[in-house]
Amino acid sequence: MSLSPFHLAIPVYDLAATRTFYGEVFGLSEGRSSTQWVDFDFYGHQLVIHEHPKTASQESVHSNPVDGHNVPVPHFGIILEWAQWEALAERLKSFGTAFVIEPYIRFKGQVGEQATMFLFDPCGNALEFKAFKDMSQLFAK
Repeated sequence: MSLSPFHLAIPVYDLAATRTFYGEVFGLSEGRSSTQWVDFDFYGHQLVIHEHPKTASQESVHSNPVDGHNVPVPHFGIILEWAQWEALAERLKSFGTAFVIEPYIRFKGQVGEQATMFLFDPCGNALEFKAFKDMSQLFAK
């Protein structure tokens, strides 16, 4: 399966802290930048952080219950290979990352078995990172 890269621009009210977070904690490569925005290579996709006043969702987090966890809404992320997800979870832990939902396995031994974790960037943008034991089950019910 061949996917086209997506472009996502998100608001950040502390450009310097968020630039450090995506660059150092995640180890993402920077692309172009200005004094008000920075492009990152987000696993082959273009993530742009734009300086912006604090938004309502950054001010007050909304969540929906999913499998006994409070999942922050809105959120975005990427689906990684299993080993990449495990390595990222360890990397984030080594940086002392505070998780909204600690790394865990959903549907263990079932159709759609997946690893997931949720966290916030320094400006309150929620991220989810997933991996599937069998990528062909990405949309399995």
